[in-house]
Amino acid sequence: MITFDNVSLTYPNGHQGLKNINLEIPKGEFVVVVGLSGAGKSTLIRSINQMVRPTEGRLLIEEEDSLAMNTKNLRLLRRDIGMIFQNYNLVKRSSVLRNVLSGRLGYTSTLKSILNLFSKEDLQYAMECLDRVGIQDKAYQRADTLSGGQQQRVSIARALSQKPKAILADEPVASLDPPTAHAVMQDLQQINKEDQITMVINLHAIDLSMEYADRIIGLRDGEMVFDGKASEVTEQTFEDIYGRAIKEDDLIGEAESE
Repeated sequence: MITFDNVSLTYPNGHQGLKNINLEIPKGEFVVVVGLSGAGKSTLIRSINQMVRPTEGRLLIEEEDSLAMNTKNLRLLRRDIGMIFQNYNLVKRSSVLRNVLSGRLGYTSTLKSILNLFSKEDLQYAMECLDRVGIQDKAYQRADTLSGGQQQRVSIARALSQKPKAILADEPVASLDPPTAHAVMQDLQQINKEDQITMVINLHAIDLSMEYADRIIGLRDGEMVFDGKASEVTEQTFEDIYGRAIKEDDLIGEAESE
């Protein structure tokens, strides 16, 4: 579904965020991208929906070069790709339901979106998305009244409401305690399995990467230094990716029962 063909990204200050990335991600795969801070994980993820734009190569989404798309087609591409952020990226003063409905904006006219006029079908689907992540009962609360884990579930429901073909997640559990981090990863894994939505997720924690990924991509200094099945990964693999010995803060800790 997603193909990086010799993709590089050089920022205006000359820093190379990505260096000659060649990578194929088939539909329905659960991919985790790992590496130290500054390795290029966020750049790789955000290049897929062009939150940052590669400067060389081709980036194919379903065999179409996204870097050659016009504004209209790029907008349609972004509608098909959900995005989950570390800091949740919610409108804090709005209700949970309104935040989830923002995922439907790509299917709604500009005037209707300004007036918050959503169809009954959109409202029903947004509630279904909240139900899938277990917080339908929070629909009419303000987003900023929720815990961090609940806010991240709102973000997942918002991404789901787009009916995406792929979901990108940029360090989605970095701000969460270990039990909540595992619960959020379980939600993402279940959505991946049930809906066959391609998942590309940045993580730092080794144990989460090995437990939930089908495949692990390792980055260091903007280069891809590992690409393999999670079942084949060892602690030595991570030491090779990180370029140093594994430290305690590279592990998120044991999950507790909810």
